[in-house]
Amino acid sequence: MLEELHVRDLALIKEAWLEFGPGMTVLTGETGAGKTALLGALKLLLGERADSTVVRAGASETIVEGRFLAGDVELIAKRRLSADGRSRCTLDDEMATVGALAERVGPLVDLHGQHDHQALLSAATHVGYLDRRAGEPAASALGAYREARSEYRAALEARDVLASRLADAAKNADYLRFVADEIGRVEPLPGEDDALEARLPALQHGERLAEAASDATNLLRGDGGALDRIALASAALSRVADIDPALDELSARLAGVSALGDDVSTEMRTYRDRIEHDPAALDGVLTRLSELSGLKKKHGPRLEDVLAARDEALVALAAHDAGAEAMDVSNGAVSAAERVLRTAADTLAGVREAAAPEFVDALSGAVADLEMGGTRFEVSVTVLPFDTWTADGPHRIEFLYAPAAAQPARPLARIASGGELSRVMLALKGVLGEADTVETLVFDEIDAGVGGATATAVGRRLAELARGRQVVVVTHLAQVAAFADAQLVVVKDLAGDEAATSVVRVEGDARVAEIARMLSGNDSEASLAHARELLGKA
Repeated sequence: MLEELHVRDLALIKEAWLEFGPGMTVLTGETGAGKTALLGALKLLLGERADSTVVRAGASETIVEGRFLAGDVELIAKRRLSADGRSRCTLDDEMATVGALAERVGPLVDLHGQHDHQALLSAATHVGYLDRRAGEPAASALGAYREARSEYRAALEARDVLASRLADAAKNADYLRFVADEIGRVEPLPGEDDALEARLPALQHGERLAEAASDATNLLRGDGGALDRIALASAALSRVADIDPALDELSARLAGVSALGDDVSTEMRTYRDRIEHDPAALDGVLTRLSELSGLKKKHGPRLEDVLAARDEALVALAAHDAGAEAMDVSNGAVSAAERVLRTAADTLAGVREAAAPEFVDALSGAVADLEMGGTRFEVSVTVLPFDTWTADGPHRIEFLYAPAAAQPARPLARIASGGELSRVMLALKGVLGEADTVETLVFDEIDAGVGGATATAVGRRLAELARGRQVVVVTHLAQVAAFADAQLVVVKDLAGDEAATSVVRVEGDARVAEIARMLSGNDSEASLAHARELLGKA
């Protein structure tokens, strides 16, 4: 419930404090005084977007504060909108976003303005009204339907992705097969090119290498070679070892040189014997390197890249070959999801079909109380093609209206007048209010286009709605205002250099005077008497 509203520097309003209680409160005043601006202030607290044009001329910012009661919990919302367009929000003195206002405060108030008349003319909104009246069964069935629809759309998307991938694979299959076959014929091994490159110098220069190794071996081991001379030197030292022990170290070192030379000679001979002199082997290595180089130019630059290209081609071909099976699986998933969706749609349709007669009876009864006796409503259900089902369901729901029992029911947009549309909307709000938990209903000129006895019926209906919840009404009709539990008058003060708007609660004689003004535009004795009579009857 809305308990208090504080507005500063909004449009014509310099500052206004409004207190609201349970029951029905009306906002009245001359046209242009600022009643709509006050509702605009409330919309700001409900999370509606706004721009700097709402800031009062000459002011730096607009401030709107509201105190709400949700059950036993008090909630204070505040919105500041500066002249440069910046917006700041708080909830219970903590910073918040506009989205947070819409989420926390928005559900507490059902605000009906003139644009809702246009919404009623759109058949797309009618299914929502029917579901709200049906309550939890419709909400549950709609939730299951939407979940099933989401799963079905996901299965369709997955199948489309698979089909696209398979189509691409089919286009590239010949190329992929060529790549796999080309690399497969060569059968490269990891690191093979590096190993062949290391082997190549020995094959290309084998004769020279063998000759050098043979010469070195002969110089070490041949007659009169280095090893023989080292042996003679070692023997010479050993002959005088007893004379000077200092020569023992030199003799040992010389023995080491002899052993080292012997090892080198042995390895040199082994190296010489290992060198290939086969020209055919050289040709084979060169040919192999050429094959590997060709692959690296196409799929490289490294041999690892070639091997990766082969593996990727084989994987893609395997996926392509398994594509038919995968598509069968995907088609099965789509069919299963479609069956679940159709079942959920049937359940939703059943809930709505069951709720429609009761909804029509309730709405017809509500409009009959608004001087619209004899009118008739129908709910038209049109089954949609499967591929055009929307998030709202598998069929199109539209309310049809007949202004007289003998006339055929037709869409509201074609035959309902402005006054009739206002009363239908008020009746609809009442019917939905019985199913909704919203504690505060706000109506902006719901009585547009009506007068006389009809206006009295509208006022009475609003008062009935206010028995179970808080109702706030902006009205120009005295017949409606007379039914209110409290009346706030919006007054434009033209004194001074600039116009300003204030809000005054009127009671007693002041309220009688305001009702008289609404009736005739003056406070003559006749008008005052009429106002007292109207208030008394209400």
